[in-house]
Order: sequence, then C-alpha cells, then structure tokens
Amino acid sequence: MELVKEIVSLLSAIMLFLGSIIALISAIGIIKFQDVFLRSHAATKSSTLSVLLTLIGVLIYFIMNSGFFSVRLLLSIVFINLTSPVGMHLIARAAYRNGSYMYRKDDANTHASILLSSNEQNTAKERRHRAKIREQRRQYWYQKNQ
Repeated sequence: MELVKEIVSLLSAIMLFLGSIIALISAIGIIKFQDVFLRSHAATKSSTLSVLLTLIGVLIYFIMNSGFFSVRLLLSIVFINLTSPVGMHLIARAAYRNGSYMYRKDDANTHASILLSSNEQNTAKERRHRAKIREQRRQYWYQKNQ
C-alpha cells in the first residue's frame, strides 16, 4: 500500500510540474505575441490546461495521502474549463468588432511596433473604420450564403 501511495504522489508531482511548465509557456506567449487575438489564444488554451493539470494533481494527492476528496477542487476544475474559453472568446470578439489591430506576417519584416502596423494608424477613427468594413464584409458574406 505504501508503494501505491508513493507512485500516486509521484504522478501528482509530475502533473503539478507539467502544469507549472505549461503556465510558464503561456506567460511567455502572452508577452511575445503581437496582438490581442494571438495573446488570447495563449492565455486561454495553455493556461486552462495548466490549471487543469495543477488542480488534478492536487486532487489526486489529497485523495491518496489524506483520504480527503474536495468537491471545491472538482467544481473549480469544471468552472475554470467552462468559463475561461468563453470569456476569452467574448474579449476577442469585442476586440474584433472594435477593429483592433491584427498581426500580419508582412509586418514582421518592417520592424513594426507591437501595437501598430507600419502602414496604418491605430487611432479610434481608424479602428471604427476597420470595424465598419469588417461588418460590411460579414453582412455581404451572410447574404451571399443564404
């Protein structure tokens, strides 16, 4: 029985370690990516996975070593996995509808700053104009495909 506890403790420690590594990768992605859409991808996918691995590791550790089953941990796993992607989707959708800057591969060659493209200004007027053009294209596409 002691051997099983040690194996399960090792498994939970590995899950905690993997969760922390994935959280570090997520933080690096949030810093390095150029626009809100790429950053939201890094923030949602990898941080949700890191929280999932960390909390499952903690849940397994408490079950095996203390005999304690935490319903709060189980509920936090469920709610984080449900709400984090939905919340970030709504943030990205709002950014898209406001005409936020989208990173393009050709911007990397011009040494553009993180927030601005080299050939466009990111003023409120420009964002509204881009959002209006996107909305017109979306309307045209919906009418064409109905």
